[in-house]
Amino acid sequence: MKMVYTVETDRSRIYPLGVTARGDGYDVSYVSKVKNCGLLLFEKGKKRPSARIPFPAEGRMGDVHFMTVRGSFDDLEYAFWEDDRETPDPFGRRFTGWDRWGKRDSARRCIRTPFDVLRENFDWEDDCRPAIPPQDCVVYKIHARGFTKHISSGVSPQKRGTFAGVAEKIPYMKELGITTVEMMPPSEFDEVIRSPRGEVFGLPKEGAPARGYCAAAGESRGRRAGSEKAEPVKVNYWGYCRGFAFAPKTSYASDRACEIKDPVTEFKSMVKALHRAGLELVIELYFDGTETPGYVLDAVRFWAMEYHVDGVHLVGFAPLSLLAADPYLKDIKLWGEGWETEGDFRRICEYNSGFMQDMRRFLKGDEGMLNAFAYHLRRNPGGIGVINYMANVNGFTMMDMVSYNEKHNEDNGEENRDGTDCNQSWNCGAEGTVRKKRIRQLRMQQLRNAVLLLFLSQGTPLLLSGDEFGQSKRGNNNSYCQDNEISWLNWDLLERDSRLYEFVRAAIFFRKSHDLFHMEQEPGLMDYKGTGLPDLSYHGEKAWQPEFDRHCRQLGAFYCGAYGKGRDGKGDASFYTAYNMHWEPHEFALPNLPKGREWRMVFNTAEDSVNGFWAEKDAPVLKDQKKVMAAARSVCVFMEGTVHGKGPASEERGQKNAE
Repeated sequence: MKMVYTVETDRSRIYPLGVTARGDGYDVSYVSKVKNCGLLLFEKGKKRPSARIPFPAEGRMGDVHFMTVRGSFDDLEYAFWEDDRETPDPFGRRFTGWDRWGKRDSARRCIRTPFDVLRENFDWEDDCRPAIPPQDCVVYKIHARGFTKHISSGVSPQKRGTFAGVAEKIPYMKELGITTVEMMPPSEFDEVIRSPRGEVFGLPKEGAPARGYCAAAGESRGRRAGSEKAEPVKVNYWGYCRGFAFAPKTSYASDRACEIKDPVTEFKSMVKALHRAGLELVIELYFDGTETPGYVLDAVRFWAMEYHVDGVHLVGFAPLSLLAADPYLKDIKLWGEGWETEGDFRRICEYNSGFMQDMRRFLKGDEGMLNAFAYHLRRNPGGIGVINYMANVNGFTMMDMVSYNEKHNEDNGEENRDGTDCNQSWNCGAEGTVRKKRIRQLRMQQLRNAVLLLFLSQGTPLLLSGDEFGQSKRGNNNSYCQDNEISWLNWDLLERDSRLYEFVRAAIFFRKSHDLFHMEQEPGLMDYKGTGLPDLSYHGEKAWQPEFDRHCRQLGAFYCGAYGKGRDGKGDASFYTAYNMHWEPHEFALPNLPKGREWRMVFNTAEDSVNGFWAEKDAPVLKDQKKVMAAARSVCVFMEGTVHGKGPASEERGQKNAE
């Protein structure tokens, strides 16, 4: 039986663009320069449309065609047509046709949007955003698929590599101490990489390994009729390409028995679970510059309102000033590069690699880096926040940063020409995996140093997932097409040796416990409270005398406790951090403490026997309160304590206040 549909035009229903449920029908708006266009209706699973509804001539304003269609839409899907060419809805909220990751024939599939997604009602219950101030955030960057795809993730088999798999890892993230999850693009895109003519990239050149391409067994290596074996496809694993910014990616949703995938409900359930645990979610959205500013603005608003995300990291090209001024987004974190406006309470954050490049150079002992190091250590400008990281998705992991001098991207099939040559890394004496104990210990010490450089700096720290347990990409610094064990997190590393994880966790806990290392405003290097001491001061081998000569690779930083809140809100302990990135030990003179106070050591990255740190209650008292010797390539952190007391001054102050 052929269905009958009625069409109306009402200019008051021209917005929003796309398809919107309206009573017993739908408002339909579509942007096209051609006159011959309209709506196609399909029964689920059918290739040919069951109805073809053209936009009426009077339903046009500029390049926007519009109409309201009424009738029966049960079990139907839709797309648009223009000049006899089927096109998906750029504002579609869910798509069928790309359900399976890395399918070679996805180019021949016409993706369509089911009508039922437009009338779904998700029970958010009492969900609310944690609204964590940027300076208090600890960001953890993940890939929705690679985070749990590896069998070692411990996630239920049907949930590996999905939004539901991320939700299963919430207890782990809470234990680690992170507050904010940043997710690489979760919106719909075609991951199969094609040539300009639409051809699927297949095997690499003869003799090159095939593992550089999609290695998902059964998804890309199945047999084809008439051929011995299907070639693996090359995929855009990261998702930095133009796609459909209003729909969560269907292949990131888990398989459900006897049911189709439901990425919309699964993503919302993940967000609700994160919020219930007190964690935030910031998603990356990529725009290639061909989108209109209105499209970008609508997309960011949509994810904030429909999916309750806590923020958006804008990648590619986006109208940053427009987004920053939008009243709907005033309580949403916005991250990006090249802001020309100041934010509100640093909800707007600058995201760039300057911190990583400078800190890596300082870490490996380059000359002339003390000024840059001191700048990044205190940088936390009042009008705009900063995102700091030692490693990110584009570049070496932290483990590879201390294991490789050169990139090793051969598996990408581009003869190692892709990826940056500016890694600012040092392999500690040998390239790649080694067994020599001396080199392995040095690498571990350098990793501890890197962790403290990150978490003892002002601003917002970002940790790349897997760096907390030594994830390696085998020297690949551009793993955009590596959908395999190069990119998937290997959770077995955590089981084999948890020492790095324990150190990272201790550094995060230490930072969160002492706001002197994440102040609301950038340290002024001056005494603005009349305490007789500045909030932060720099020191050399002699107290109060910093040396910034090119040959110097060591610097001390003193944090006056009067500028911290502490556990009782009445000040914190004072801290002194000694950074020695020279390959020789250096002696540091310690600032004098008030009578009855003494210095205790809480971190020493060169002390491998204790994994580089002590619990604050067990922090050993320095025998010499006047000076200390910092080992070669080490970071030491000293905390003010009470003479003959049981712990640091801040802890005893809190105990006394409680009594």
